[in-house]
Amino acid sequence: MSKRVYLDNAATTPLAPEVFDAMAVVLRDSFGNPSSTHSFGREVKGKIEMARRKIAKMLHVTPGELIFTSGGTEADNMAILGSVRDLGVKRVITSPLEHHAVLHTVEDLENQGQIELDFVKLLPDGCVDLAHLEGLLKDEKPTLVSLMHANNEIGNLLPLDKVSAMCRQYGAYFHTDTVQTMGHYKFDLSQLDVDFLTCAAHKLHGPKGVGFLYVNKNIRIKPLIHGGAQEREMRGGTENVYGIIGLAKAMEMAWEHAEEHQAHVQGVKDHMISLLKAEFPEVQFNGACSQSEQSLYTVLNVQLPATQKASMLLFSLDLMGVACSGGSACSSGSNKGSHVLRALENSNVERPNVRFSFSRYTTKEDVEYAVECLKSIYSKEAQLK
Repeated sequence: MSKRVYLDNAATTPLAPEVFDAMAVVLRDSFGNPSSTHSFGREVKGKIEMARRKIAKMLHVTPGELIFTSGGTEADNMAILGSVRDLGVKRVITSPLEHHAVLHTVEDLENQGQIELDFVKLLPDGCVDLAHLEGLLKDEKPTLVSLMHANNEIGNLLPLDKVSAMCRQYGAYFHTDTVQTMGHYKFDLSQLDVDFLTCAAHKLHGPKGVGFLYVNKNIRIKPLIHGGAQEREMRGGTENVYGIIGLAKAMEMAWEHAEEHQAHVQGVKDHMISLLKAEFPEVQFNGACSQSEQSLYTVLNVQLPATQKASMLLFSLDLMGVACSGGSACSSGSNKGSHVLRALENSNVERPNVRFSFSRYTTKEDVEYAVECLKSIYSKEAQLK
């Protein structure tokens, strides 16, 4: 293997060196338990609260509205379960394209008889049908709308401002999973009226195992995890101190260079689209991921020409040093395929579908190499016919 190219950043991103350095200082020098009242504990508690204040300032929220969690899945569960248990929610509206952290949670609640579950219709490209969403909301049951900002497989973006306004008009709560977009877009939550919003640090060059849930100060939910007074009595358990420090540093770096990173990554994505169209005239792009205004700039989901080696395509690319995905990494080990692609009307699951996803460290040379590898795989098959 002469070259290694990582194009699976929607699954996880490389840890930024600056984030590693910030975490290393804490790991080496700040070992006190944040709940201890002596100087060692107070020092560490101060670092956690400083990180919280930094993130709160970036999002234009108060520090008390942020709860540090183990990541996006816990944060999604906390928002949904808290809404049903503590806010009187009797119905959840979501989409069939949501991450399983949302889908499995609401399906379990429906199976228990705790909620009614409605799925909003999708447009042919997988975008949410806002007219249908409004029609559902007109039936004014106590409702939570849970829709992700950007789909983790096809990159479709949700117009958060429109959905938020719609939820407020009809008295519904609004939870949005922003795991794929936090750190890639700037959020001003003093202007965007949402109730819950989630983050996972490892999607923005931070460490795995840490994230946060934003809970609007106008609502109150109870803890999901009991056993201590940590996180202002909202999440029991000793805090992941170095993870929280890494998350704050990753957010800080993302905010400082957001426009620069976005322009670079969009350029890489556009370059790959051009190369694929030139080399594979039959290529199609799933969802809205080839439309820059409606798509997350870090994700490109590609429907390649039919091949007898479709089931081995990802494996072949891996052998050639190219890491990418056939769907969500959270479904690894499953033979069920992508629930997102199955839900799209214009998707052909018989053709190989590959998700390439990019970061600020991805180069045009990286995607050029990936396309060359694809050409090699298809040309070898043509020679055998």
